[in-house]
Amino acid sequence: MKRAVVCAILLVMPVRSAAPTSAQRLAAGSRLAENARVRAALDWLNHNLSWVIDTQARLTEIPAPPFQEESRAAAVGELLGESGLTVHTDKIGNVIGEFRGENESEMVVLSAHLDTVFPAGTNVKVHRDGNRMMAPGISDNGTGIAALVAIARALQFAHVKPERTIWFVGNVGEEGEGNLRGMRELVESYRPKLKAVVVLDGSGTDHVTTRALASRRLEATIMGPGGHSWSDFGMPNPINALIRGSVRFINTKIPAGPRTTFNIGQIEGGTSVNSVPHEARIKVDIRSENEQELARLESALRESIAAGVRDEMDPPRDRSKGSLEWKVELLGSRPGGELSKDSPLLAALRAADEFIGNQSRMERSSTDANIPLSLGIDAISIGAGGTGGGAHSLQEWYDAVGREVGLKRALLTILGISGVAEEKAR
Repeated sequence: MKRAVVCAILLVMPVRSAAPTSAQRLAAGSRLAENARVRAALDWLNHNLSWVIDTQARLTEIPAPPFQEESRAAAVGELLGESGLTVHTDKIGNVIGEFRGENESEMVVLSAHLDTVFPAGTNVKVHRDGNRMMAPGISDNGTGIAALVAIARALQFAHVKPERTIWFVGNVGEEGEGNLRGMRELVESYRPKLKAVVVLDGSGTDHVTTRALASRRLEATIMGPGGHSWSDFGMPNPINALIRGSVRFINTKIPAGPRTTFNIGQIEGGTSVNSVPHEARIKVDIRSENEQELARLESALRESIAAGVRDEMDPPRDRSKGSLEWKVELLGSRPGGELSKDSPLLAALRAADEFIGNQSRMERSSTDANIPLSLGIDAISIGAGGTGGGAHSLQEWYDAVGREVGLKRALLTILGISGVAEEKAR
């Protein structure tokens, strides 16, 4: 009994000393897995992989376009409720299953985003070929939400009692213009109680995101009077101006370091081939490991669009037919941040890796973990096992081989940071 208490304390105490050695991490993971109820939860995952795969297919086939996650949230909520959790949906649409711990004043979160990048009407029917499944969103984030409900079910089946309360969250708004609104709401509402966040995003077990990649999403719009391609020839054309500005922008020099990227992801405008458009717009994603580079790229976009408008207006024009106006608006901003290398959460993840014989590298990425990391709350993002590819494309696929490694890794990590309560004598 005393040994169990000591193990639980070692796993959750916020020590900020030298990083544990490999042997110490292995011992920590082994001690946690020695708990009979934790072992039962791990065994449940081994014996119910087919259920997890079927659940992943079922949830993937429920469309969840940006800002339309309600149906999938309801299905996830139903599954969490069937696992014995107390379920509610918050005002922004996150579905939350509460797994009460001994200490209800502190909580840790295991989350997976519900939304996909695909618009309404996309065919999300899952096709199977052996261990491989194919469908838009099957890996990102069908894998994560299936793992979320599987881990909840395993813990409830095994009657594990955590020390800190665990919230299982299917959150909205991770993709595209969602701007991490689900995680923002969660952190804003429960920040005083929130001790750690583990994000399940996609497949794999070879990485752990500990550094948040900052990004901005912008929309540039150029507006004009519009007219007929023949009778109004010479009228300033918003698409022409947008092309001129876009060419300038894509020639912006990017530094070798810090790593910085940009992408023109959408372009819209016009009503017909024989009409001078009245409006044209592009949406741009910029990312950098450095906030100053983000600001520089945003300024470069604004300057390029302004120059494109000037260039379009420079040739002889009939000014009586109007002029062009432009604007660049911020659609979303993801803050940066970084997990301390001596974080108890990272130690819990490493202990889980050691126990299951997994190796993983630390990396920088843009995920729901950006929000807590930017506020100094311990957070990581990990894959939920198996392998996947073609993310954000219609050819997306997922292979379930090795899925149990990801499931066990996530379960041991969340218990490592929540702690397992001592079993009371009957």
